[in-house]
Amino acid sequence: MKIVHAALFAVLAFATAARAEVLQSAADHFTVAFAAEVAAPPARTFAALGAVQHWWSSEHTWSGDAANLSLNAEAGGCFCERWKQGSSEHGRVIMVRENELLRLDSALGPLQEYAVSGILSFRLEAGDDDTTRLDVDYRVNGSSASGLDQIAPGVDQVLALQIDRLLRYIDTGNPEAPAEATPEPSPSRRDARAKLIEEWGRQATAAKAGEKKPGQKPKPADQP
Repeated sequence: MKIVHAALFAVLAFATAARAEVLQSAADHFTVAFAAEVAAPPARTFAALGAVQHWWSSEHTWSGDAANLSLNAEAGGCFCERWKQGSSEHGRVIMVRENELLRLDSALGPLQEYAVSGILSFRLEAGDDDTTRLDVDYRVNGSSASGLDQIAPGVDQVLALQIDRLLRYIDTGNPEAPAEATPEPSPSRRDARAKLIEEWGRQATAAKAGEKKPGQKPKPADQP
């Protein structure tokens, strides 16, 4: 089953918007893509990508605090989260062309548990007047039992929010959107995002429960 949908996300007063779309999806794969015009040159945009702790949402971390994130933007570098009780590798850098491309091997968030492979790419192209065309795509593949077509809309929604936060961080140094400027997603996109956040939270709670009882074997995440 193929899902195709698109949404515009208003970002800042200069009318930059991240266009988000699920290009294709099926039980064993999906591709989501984003495009935006950034009001900054490629060097500044590329540097901001590496400062992930400043623009990624704390809501979409295992520890609940984006300050625990780091991204080493060189081949083999880790997009990692480290906190007192644990650590997680969100992705590993597999290719870099400074100010042009950053690519990671990454199964984001709850996708780790699905045993899938994902490639997250950020492409930068210089535009006029010190602007940058930013294209982001996330390609995920797994077995036919993965049900990835059901997950794709939630991933699309969550990742689009991160891109919007990145754009605001580049322009103002603050990734948070004014309440009146935050668009309300459609019910289907809102529900998909809520399900993904619920899954993220379930896995994070299960992981913390396992950490607090080092003498016991943790229960599988799908058991009470």
